[in-house]
Amino acid sequence: MAGTIAFALHAPVRRDDLPGLCARVCTLLRDSRPDVAWCDVSGIDADAVAVDGLARLRLAGQRYGCRIRLQNASDELLELVAFMGLEDVLTV
Repeated sequence: MAGTIAFALHAPVRRDDLPGLCARVCTLLRDSRPDVAWCDVSGIDADAVAVDGLARLRLAGQRYGCRIRLQNASDELLELVAFMGLEDVLTV
Protein backbone atom coordinates (compact mmCIF):
# COMPACT_ATOMS: atom_id res chain seq x y z
CA MET A 1 0.00 0.00 0.00
CA ALA A 2 1.12 3.48 -0.66
CA GLY A 3 -0.27 6.92 -0.90
CA THR A 4 -3.56 8.62 -1.22
CA ILE A 5 -6.23 8.69 -3.88
CA ALA A 6 -9.34 10.81 -4.36
CA PHE A 7 -12.68 10.25 -6.01
CA ALA A 8 -16.01 12.06 -6.05
CA LEU A 9 -19.64 11.06 -5.74
CA HIS A 10 -22.40 12.84 -7.60
CA ALA A 11 -26.14 13.17 -7.00
CA PRO A 12 -28.46 11.58 -7.17
CA VAL A 13 -27.36 8.48 -5.28
CA ARG A 14 -30.22 6.01 -5.55
CA ARG A 15 -30.53 2.73 -3.71
CA ASP A 16 -30.20 0.72 -6.92
CA ASP A 17 -26.93 2.57 -7.68
CA LEU A 18 -25.21 1.29 -4.53
CA PRO A 19 -24.01 -2.13 -5.77
CA GLY A 20 -22.40 -0.59 -8.88
CA LEU A 21 -20.91 2.27 -6.88
CA CYS A 22 -19.35 -0.16 -4.43
CA ALA A 23 -18.03 -2.35 -7.23
CA ARG A 24 -16.36 0.64 -8.95
CA VAL A 25 -14.76 1.86 -5.72
CA CYS A 26 -13.61 -1.66 -4.84
CA THR A 27 -11.91 -1.89 -8.24
CA LEU A 28 -10.23 1.46 -7.63
CA LEU A 29 -9.04 0.38 -4.18
CA ARG A 30 -7.88 -3.03 -5.39
CA ASP A 31 -5.91 -1.56 -8.28
CA SER A 32 -4.29 1.34 -6.42
CA ARG A 33 -3.98 -0.05 -2.85
CA PRO A 34 -3.98 3.38 -1.14
CA ASP A 35 -3.63 3.99 2.58
CA VAL A 36 -6.26 6.74 2.42
CA ALA A 37 -9.00 7.49 -0.10
CA TRP A 38 -10.57 10.95 -0.02
CA CYS A 39 -14.21 10.86 -1.11
CA ASP A 40 -15.49 14.26 -2.25
CA VAL A 41 -19.14 14.32 -1.24
CA SER A 42 -19.90 17.92 -2.18
CA GLY A 43 -22.04 16.67 -5.07
CA ILE A 44 -24.44 14.44 -3.11
CA ASP A 45 -27.65 15.09 -1.26
CA ALA A 46 -27.90 14.60 2.49
CA ASP A 47 -30.20 11.61 2.66
CA ALA A 48 -30.26 8.12 4.14
CA VAL A 49 -29.38 6.43 0.85
CA ALA A 50 -26.22 8.54 0.51
CA VAL A 51 -25.19 7.71 4.09
CA ASP A 52 -25.87 4.02 3.42
CA GLY A 53 -23.63 4.21 0.38
CA LEU A 54 -20.88 5.95 2.31
CA ALA A 55 -21.05 3.34 5.06
CA ARG A 56 -20.74 0.59 2.42
CA LEU A 57 -17.72 2.36 0.92
CA ARG A 58 -16.17 2.59 4.36
CA LEU A 59 -16.57 -1.18 4.79
CA ALA A 60 -15.09 -1.77 1.34
CA GLY A 61 -12.13 0.40 2.24
CA GLN A 62 -11.61 -1.57 5.42
CA ARG A 63 -11.45 -4.80 3.41
CA TYR A 64 -8.60 -3.30 1.36
CA GLY A 65 -6.80 -1.79 4.35
CA CYS A 66 -7.75 1.72 3.28
CA ARG A 67 -9.30 4.52 5.32
CA ILE A 68 -12.11 6.31 3.48
CA ARG A 69 -12.29 9.97 4.48
CA LEU A 70 -15.06 12.38 3.53
CA GLN A 71 -14.13 15.65 1.90
CA ASN A 72 -16.32 18.75 1.38
CA ALA A 73 -19.25 17.32 3.32
CA SER A 74 -22.17 19.69 3.85
CA ASP A 75 -23.34 20.50 7.36
CA GLU A 76 -26.60 18.70 6.57
CA LEU A 77 -24.77 15.53 5.57
CA LEU A 78 -22.59 15.63 8.68
CA GLU A 79 -25.67 16.15 10.87
CA LEU A 80 -27.39 13.16 9.26
CA VAL A 81 -24.28 11.01 9.69
CA ALA A 82 -24.23 11.96 13.39
CA PHE A 83 -27.98 11.38 13.75
CA MET A 84 -27.54 7.90 12.31
CA GLY A 85 -24.75 7.20 14.84
CA LEU A 86 -22.01 6.93 12.22
CA GLU A 87 -19.86 9.97 13.04
CA ASP A 88 -17.06 7.72 14.36
CA VAL A 89 -17.22 5.54 11.24
CA LEU A 90 -17.54 8.17 8.51
CA THR A 91 -14.76 10.62 9.26
CA VAL A 92 -14.00 13.95 7.67
